[in-house]
Amino acid sequence: MLEKLFALQARKTDAKTEIMAGMTTFMTMAYILFVNPSILSAAGMDKNAVLLATAIGAGIVTIMMGLFVNYPIALAPGMGLNAFYAFTVVIGMGVSWQVALGAVFISGLIFILLTVTQVRQLLVEGMPASLKHAITVGIGLFITIIGLKLSGLMSIRLSLIPPTLEKIIAAKGNGTPLYFETIIEMGKLADKQVLLAVFGLIFIGVLMARNVKGSMLIGILTTTILAIIMGIVQIPAGFSPVAMPNFSQNAFLALDIKGALSMGLFTIIFTFTFVELFDTMGTLVGTASKAGLMDKKGNFPGIGKAMLVDATGVSLGAMLGTSTITAYVESAAGVGAGGRTGLTAVTCGGLFLLALFFTPLAGLIPDAATAPALIIVGALMMESVRHIDFNDFTESLPAFLTIALMPFTYSIANGISAGLVMYPLLKLISGRGRDVHWIVYVLAVLVVARFIFLNE
Repeated sequence: MLEKLFALQARKTDAKTEIMAGMTTFMTMAYILFVNPSILSAAGMDKNAVLLATAIGAGIVTIMMGLFVNYPIALAPGMGLNAFYAFTVVIGMGVSWQVALGAVFISGLIFILLTVTQVRQLLVEGMPASLKHAITVGIGLFITIIGLKLSGLMSIRLSLIPPTLEKIIAAKGNGTPLYFETIIEMGKLADKQVLLAVFGLIFIGVLMARNVKGSMLIGILTTTILAIIMGIVQIPAGFSPVAMPNFSQNAFLALDIKGALSMGLFTIIFTFTFVELFDTMGTLVGTASKAGLMDKKGNFPGIGKAMLVDATGVSLGAMLGTSTITAYVESAAGVGAGGRTGLTAVTCGGLFLLALFFTPLAGLIPDAATAPALIIVGALMMESVRHIDFNDFTESLPAFLTIALMPFTYSIANGISAGLVMYPLLKLISGRGRDVHWIVYVLAVLVVARFIFLNE
């Protein structure tokens, strides 16, 4: 039956290898079960509800990828997009998490439409490579700042502007207003939670340097155990690590689609769609290539169906109560362990569903344990910077602005917008306008129109 369903012999593999590969993929990305609730809870969502949505969403969509596409690729709520959802949309823009989920759902429908009409492939083809890599790097830095803040390694405080300057400003208006500036500085290293986070960062770093499979998951669990020993985390009376899933607190169908259809959310929906578009394409193609699924013509049989499953997962995740579900680059770990078919994905998805019975453990995970994982993910995403040509200023400046504005303005959307406008502008002024795909000009116009007509 397995042979008929997954064509194991045709891809020169066996069931044992595929199952082990699926377990390997799960070990490398299971940290999302702890990290995603930590991030989305900052947006006011219940941690248990997010955990349920994360496990169920990742499990179902990953199994779909295995059964319907026969690809060894796993999916789960994406890092970066969950940060954009929580910190930029909900906290930064004051949008309710229900409306934000509605925006994710709509972006999924758009994604399905773009996939079916093959416009998705056109957008990926036309986007400059330097901006694709810059988006990855910028999101990595954005995630790093979140990790540093949660760990306590980075402290943010308000400082009163010097009195002399304040008097000058006050003289121009009525009354005596107070003006503050934001200061970013090192946190208090003497704090026990900060020291615990430093341990977690070093420990995970050492494991990854030694190529230990499941480094992040091992690091998170080890740091949590240390937190319990140090008294930072208290185990409640009668605690059991295994329990039936608690569905009383869930976010199923809590999304507000009507609210998300507001014109003011155009940029949010656009950004969800845009970032997911390139992130998934790179992961799908890269992982499928490593798995040897490319044919002699350089095409990937089934890539269209893989994109459709991924797009469906976006809307399904929003219905369950989590931010955008996307293909995970950690799938490459399973491929490296010999995974070549959908049995790898089905195994990984099954383990995500099984994790529902271990949800009490997630309640013990402190920020000091998940924050190091965020910092490490940021470091991994920096790898793409080497693909940017910094000798060509028409390539490097748009890429730099994309990277810098994401963390420094605390907005992924701002970084992408800056890159999309600056890239065609510099190419046109330098007489190289023909080097830019026409779709980039369309996107640049849309971005400018957004800031003129929809900027609040």
